[in-house]
Amino acid sequence: MQYMQQALLQPLVKAIESDKLARHFVGFTDQVPNQELAMKGSLDGSLATLDLSEASDRVSNQHVRILLERYPSLAEGVDATRSRKADVDGHGVIRLAKFASMGSALCFPFEAMVFTTVVFIGIEKVLNRQLTRKDLKSFIGRVRVYGDDIIVPVEYALSVVESLEAFGFRVNSGKSFWTGKFRESCGKDYYAGQDVSLVRLRSDLPTQQQHTSEIVSIADFRNQLYKAGYWKSVRYLDGVLEDLKLPWNAVLDTSPGIGKFSFLGYQTDGWDNDLQRPLVRAMVIRTTPRVSKLDGWGAMLKYFLKDSELPFLDPKHLEYAGRPVAVNIKHRRVVPY
Repeated sequence: MQYMQQALLQPLVKAIESDKLARHFVGFTDQVPNQELAMKGSLDGSLATLDLSEASDRVSNQHVRILLERYPSLAEGVDATRSRKADVDGHGVIRLAKFASMGSALCFPFEAMVFTTVVFIGIEKVLNRQLTRKDLKSFIGRVRVYGDDIIVPVEYALSVVESLEAFGFRVNSGKSFWTGKFRESCGKDYYAGQDVSLVRLRSDLPTQQQHTSEIVSIADFRNQLYKAGYWKSVRYLDGVLEDLKLPWNAVLDTSPGIGKFSFLGYQTDGWDNDLQRPLVRAMVIRTTPRVSKLDGWGAMLKYFLKDSELPFLDPKHLEYAGRPVAVNIKHRRVVPY
């Protein structure tokens, strides 16, 4: 099932994201447009951000069938790759009314397409007429759907909410905003145009060099705090890492080494004569991969999922998979950018 779902997914996503009109309203691979529109909405109050609860579970198979009724071949392929039943503990085998769970490769794109359609139905109700192609073009930069994160003009927000709920979807009122100066979409929070997203501490502070996961987590946490302007907290965490006698130099986000981000740029303490580029001493993650040899249908699926004509970067990509058995940190010189 997954194999054939992926076969439908790739050309479908490519077609929509390359369409001159549709690509402006729905996206599957890039959250940034939603985040930028949320920032705009918080700044000038023109856009609302809506969030749905239980999004994938509330997209019914009937929704998708109506969506695809003018495309019988695609509808037949989508229906053929859909799981119709589920074996639920305590309830036995039950027939599914929903289109798909999050385990399906087609769940995310189809929920986004269904939500986008319902959004424009809500807009039509306010205009009291059917939308033309010219009308749709006027909403470029004002309507955007990524999964269950929805952006709409404020003047249509209530009608869109009513339409979504009429189709059986549940709007999360605690995470939907169309008044005031706060907006939230795709993990980013904005107030009056300023990024006020939370920076979360996800691990204990490391107390020795062997605490690999804690060091990696705190280094990332420190860099997020730095970008958010929490200078006192940054100085404290710099002290924690320096007390462990770790190489803690300034590097860019793109560097293979773990280091501190700085708006002043990166540091160097060496030079690569062969490649003519600067070097800096930094921490580098080394992993012991988990042996998971892949063959047959699984290997074939992985090959066809690669959306590039270039070969796999790792020649042993069919031998190892999943989380590594062990992770440790080594100190060596790397490029700082």
